[in-house]
Amino acid sequence: MAAGQRKRGRAGSAAPQAGFYKQWLQRAWQDRCLLLREPRYTLQVASCLCLAEVGITFWVIHRVAYTEIDWKAYMAQVEGVINGTYDYTQLQGDTGPLVYPAGFVYIFMGLYYATGRGTDIRMAQNIFAVLYLATLLLVFLIYHQTCKVPPFVFFFMCLTSYRVHSIFVLRLFNDPVAMALLFLSINLFLAQRWGWGCCFFSLAVSVKMNVLLFAPGLLFLLLTKFGFHSALPKLGICAGLQVVLGLPFLLENPIGYLSRSFDLGRQFLFRWTVNWRFLPEALFLHRAFHLALLAAHLTLLLLFALCRWHRMGESILSLLKDPSKRKVPPRPLTPNQIVSTLFTSNFIGICFSRSLHYQFYVWYFHTLPYLLWATPAGWLTHLLRLLVLGLIELSWNTYPATSCSSAALHACHAIILLQLWLGPQPFPKSGRQGRKAH
Repeated sequence: MAAGQRKRGRAGSAAPQAGFYKQWLQRAWQDRCLLLREPRYTLQVASCLCLAEVGITFWVIHRVAYTEIDWKAYMAQVEGVINGTYDYTQLQGDTGPLVYPAGFVYIFMGLYYATGRGTDIRMAQNIFAVLYLATLLLVFLIYHQTCKVPPFVFFFMCLTSYRVHSIFVLRLFNDPVAMALLFLSINLFLAQRWGWGCCFFSLAVSVKMNVLLFAPGLLFLLLTKFGFHSALPKLGICAGLQVVLGLPFLLENPIGYLSRSFDLGRQFLFRWTVNWRFLPEALFLHRAFHLALLAAHLTLLLLFALCRWHRMGESILSLLKDPSKRKVPPRPLTPNQIVSTLFTSNFIGICFSRSLHYQFYVWYFHTLPYLLWATPAGWLTHLLRLLVLGLIELSWNTYPATSCSSAALHACHAIILLQLWLGPQPFPKSGRQGRKAH
């Protein structure tokens, strides 16, 4: 009988222990789901992903063969400047003339010396690996402040894009340098350091001109926050830095420098296009097609400025006034208003680009999670958003591009644009409407 009591005692004590472990497992599973779904855990997930990316990036460097495309041309162009040639029309590389602004020259001049006159490719890859990790950190800081994107999306942003890893550490393009500076400037805007933000924004433009796609959104934000007169010093920073950086080349041949480094009419080769492969080559090269894309680009920017970014209830011309003199009391710009305006401005430009080459993917890759998840849309579930991300990635990894891959890319862009247009406005309505609602 005593033995029976001992058996019942052991069974009775085992039951609470089993219940405790079951509850602990359930709680751990729920916390894991929260960790992946709640944006407030962005930094925790980001820290794990950055550590994983250290291993992945350096594994790619040591295991995947480097492909020479533009690096030698960059070094040859920089070497021409080092040798005393300041006439942009005389600076050439293996792949053609120098077509980037002066900031590119100075940054890649530093890389020229750091890599033994451009010969130490492994050192260059390691530098670009650090640049990639720094870019990820800057992007995660932006997402942490907006608190809109569920952290599970960052796994797809970090670990699944072969093309982006390739652009950074296997091709050594200048696009990642420009985008890293751009994301740094956005972090400064979020910290309300508008002067420094404009400085680094201009520095990003001086590396590659694609950063100007963010400029309409930045202009709107500056006018919204400061009004016309107070925004002029910030715009002066952007313009002044371009003059200072380009001064040695402007003094030598101003027309040559401006026509080469800021050539808005440069013709692209049809064989490299990712987004217009389904068009006949003659139409792709036709000036009327380019003008139509420019008109569509400007029209959509104007529509978003009037109907999506601007506060309802007051004329858009009120942005020119000092904020204290407007009918609607000024409100501080929120992180989501800043990021949404800048990312949307850039994305509209991407949608209507005359051509997108494979390295241009980094122009908007890290903004896609925000564009897809920041705007609530009941018809676009998590699964469909991931499908859009996957199709975009597949389109950019299809080489050479096909009619189907280009069409799929445009379809995905159209879905994102539709969601941005139909979603809630990032800017609040006017105070009068808000009081009525209250």
